[in-house]
Parts: sequence; C-alpha cells; structure tokens
Amino acid sequence: MEHILEVKNVTKVFAGDVQALDDVSFSVESGEFILIGGSNGSGKSVLMALIAGLDEPSSGSIELQAGVRAGLVFQDADAQILGESPWEDVAFGAKNCGLKKNALDECVKSALEKTGLADKKDFPSRQMSGGEKRRLAVAGILAMGRELIIFDEPFANLDWPGVRQVCAILRQLKEDGKTVIVLTHEIEKILALASRFIILDKGKIRFDGTPEEGLALDLEKYSIRNPLRTYKSAGDLLWL
Repeated sequence: MEHILEVKNVTKVFAGDVQALDDVSFSVESGEFILIGGSNGSGKSVLMALIAGLDEPSSGSIELQAGVRAGLVFQDADAQILGESPWEDVAFGAKNCGLKKNALDECVKSALEKTGLADKKDFPSRQMSGGEKRRLAVAGILAMGRELIIFDEPFANLDWPGVRQVCAILRQLKEDGKTVIVLTHEIEKILALASRFIILDKGKIRFDGTPEEGLALDLEKYSIRNPLRTYKSAGDLLWL
C-alpha cells in the first residue's frame, strides 16, 4: 500500500504562544480507516484544518500524494450547506470541479444514492436532520472525487438515529475502500471500524497502533473514557 498522506514534525503555535500541536508525525496509507481520539482542546480540529490546507503549520510539513485532495465533514454540518436542496448542494461542488451537464447529473445522482439521500434530493437542505446533513456533506465529497475523507467530531449534537446514520455511512465508506480519518472523543461509537487508533493529547501524539493495543492503555490520563468499562471488546464499539 502507498502513503496517501505524510504529516512530518508538525507544530502549530497561535498568537500568544498558544501551542495547539507539538511535533506531530504520522502517515496514512490508501484505504486505511484511522480514528484519532482526543478530548476537547487536544488539537484535533487544528490538525484537520492543516491537513485540508485551510491553515499552515508553524513548522514541519504535510504532504498529500500528487493529485490527492481531502474532503472535510465539519462538526457544524450547517456550515457546509450551500444548496437549497441536496441535489443543488451536491451539484455545487461537482460543478466547480469542472463537470458538465450529463456527467454532472450522473455524478450527483450516484453520490445521493450512495449516501441514502436519493429520495430527499429536492427536500429543503436546512430542514434535514443532523445525521442527514452529515450524509449530505459526504455526498458532496464523493461527487468531487475526494480520495481522503476527514470527519471532525461527526457525532456532535446528534441524537441516536443521527449517530446510527453517520456510523452507517462510515461503514459504507470503509467497505468501498475509501481512506477515512475520524477525529472524535466519542471513540466507543466507531472504534470497531478502525484499522488504526491514534491518541492526540495536548497537541502531542501519545499512541499510534491497533485499537486493541490502545484500549489496553490508561486512557483516562488522556481524558478519554475507556469504553471497555461498558463493552466487552473493540469489536463491539460500533453504534449501529
């Protein structure tokens, strides 16, 4: 497998000498499903913004494989909605990528079908549920042909049905061989899908290995509740 992303010795310092990331390094191979766990304020959202090119590191480098671009699913799903309907929203990004009428229509139709939103293609986007809005964001990313999909706290402010919808689309992306990075403190909801578990704490990577190895650690010292207090094994950690 080939590396699709290389994060090398990345540090990010904001005004007032506030250090959000401290010498962060890891690589991502094509087709991997990685969960980056960390408490609020650990640096997860900052890391996502840097990988996506929305900001630049103070030092270090972030290298995406030639031709690869990342697609983002933000905590605030409403912030990503640009179209009045799911069809218009998905078409907006695909059109900006240069797709013309026939190819555009087929691409949008396919993306909505893959995310289970075909029957809501004309529904008012902002009246959709939280889970549906996150699926809509994924549809837009698929339509633009993004090879790497990053989710920042995908379960934030979702009810049980919404969480299940997001877990279902994450499982589908894994089955389709997409490269996925999920950044969340709610590891119990999705860890079963992960091939790799990274712990980010106070801007530093404290662990990078298998979910089973990570669950054997004292996660509480990183302000992460160990789900094995409630669940039997890593394989049970999927809210579907």
